[in-house]
Amino acid sequence: MPVSNRSAQRSAPRSPLRVAVLADSDTRWKWGALTARRLAPGHRLTGHLLRGRATPTARQLGEVGVRADRLTEVTCAEFLADIERERYDVVVLALVGGAVQAVLHGVRALWPDPAARPVIVTGYVGVVYEKLADGLLLRHGADLVLANSRHDAQRFRAVYEGVGADAGCVTETVLPFLGGAAYEPAGSRATTVVFAVQPSVPESRADRAYLLERAAGHARLHPDREVLVKLRSRPGEHTTHLEEQPYQRLAAKVPGGLPANCRLAYGNMGEVLDGADLLVTVSSTAALESLHRGIPTAVLTDLGIREALGNHHFLGSGCLASWDQLDAGLLPQGDPEWLAAQGVAPLATTPLATTPRAAGAGAADVAEAAAADPAGAADDEDADVFAAARARLAALLELPGLPPVAPYYTLTTAPRYLPGILARHHLAADGTPLPGAAREGAEPSRLRRRLRSHLRDAARGLYRHGVQRVAPLIRRMGEL
Repeated sequence: MPVSNRSAQRSAPRSPLRVAVLADSDTRWKWGALTARRLAPGHRLTGHLLRGRATPTARQLGEVGVRADRLTEVTCAEFLADIERERYDVVVLALVGGAVQAVLHGVRALWPDPAARPVIVTGYVGVVYEKLADGLLLRHGADLVLANSRHDAQRFRAVYEGVGADAGCVTETVLPFLGGAAYEPAGSRATTVVFAVQPSVPESRADRAYLLERAAGHARLHPDREVLVKLRSRPGEHTTHLEEQPYQRLAAKVPGGLPANCRLAYGNMGEVLDGADLLVTVSSTAALESLHRGIPTAVLTDLGIREALGNHHFLGSGCLASWDQLDAGLLPQGDPEWLAAQGVAPLATTPLATTPRAAGAGAADVAEAAAADPAGAADDEDADVFAAARARLAALLELPGLPPVAPYYTLTTAPRYLPGILARHHLAADGTPLPGAAREGAEPSRLRRRLRSHLRDAARGLYRHGVQRVAPLIRRMGEL
């Protein structure tokens, strides 16, 4: 479509925007879809799942609770063909850094000159505690790089400015799934304790078994409390990170078994937090959700405070504690200044709480309700933490044409690094799909699509079996 025609279309009142989200895991789908709702209330959402080891299952998507008008599984090249054909207004990339970089170079290849291309948005699904420079530079080139807090926005700009890259894309927001019911303590003691586990932290079997045994021990010590071990996935499923030692299997080997008041739990995190009196974790983003509601939150120090664990991010939060301290009755409270810097203001005073919610509604419901009122509770921009991002998006949509995306990494700045990243997503060094990367011609038959689906499922099953069964065995044998 010529730029002039698209410009006229953008100038005329129209609704809703056409938004596409590309995600590579269940947690990133949740972030991407809810971010799209915040940025473009009332939009038409088309979802794409990037084909790979962590492609979420139907069960995982149902647990997230965020639906799209259409949801398909694609490769990077197929996604690029789709956005060229469909002409979306906004594309949200909820991906690891390398995949974001591949799509950005693919977009540049599609629109090498100023054109009416979609606005490209990306960011992080949670706490950024590792690979800050690497991840950020791989995301550079997007029109909006969302930062989840003032603290992150400052760090992001410092990285870009430090390499001489444009930092104007950095836009401060908050995590889009913060919400839910404000915590109302029933007394001075917790009755429901939620231990939010993580797929990859800690990594060793011994450390994970230790944490699970301490959760079971806490339940035995406090028979009046219910301890929920909140799991991210079932055995055989993957999330954003690999889980070599699923807690479900470790639970079967807890000495004496799990007590009656300690059980494994699945479900939407927002709904689980609705009944929580204490959230315990190593470094999960769930801690931010809990702190936002005002729930007492403990970030465990039993394994040390280490960058590898990610709990160093919570220095100064007031939440660092051990299982021994929790056993003794400690209910940690977040430090107000730390919370404000992290974009996690307590629910009683945050603008995200201006939309009422029914008791028992999940976090996704809150995000949807808040998105229905884009103006927030007041005219002041500060009354809505997504106002600045929406304003920037609106300004870009009004332009007759957007300049080509300009990633920091090019064949000039990273001639050895960039080609490998693009090749992993079957793109040539100039961002164009390699031969055979995208299907051409007629759509395959239903039988062929079903056969491909079964083959992919079988391959993923073999990969996950290797990760969770074979790899740990080989490592143990190597230690003999």
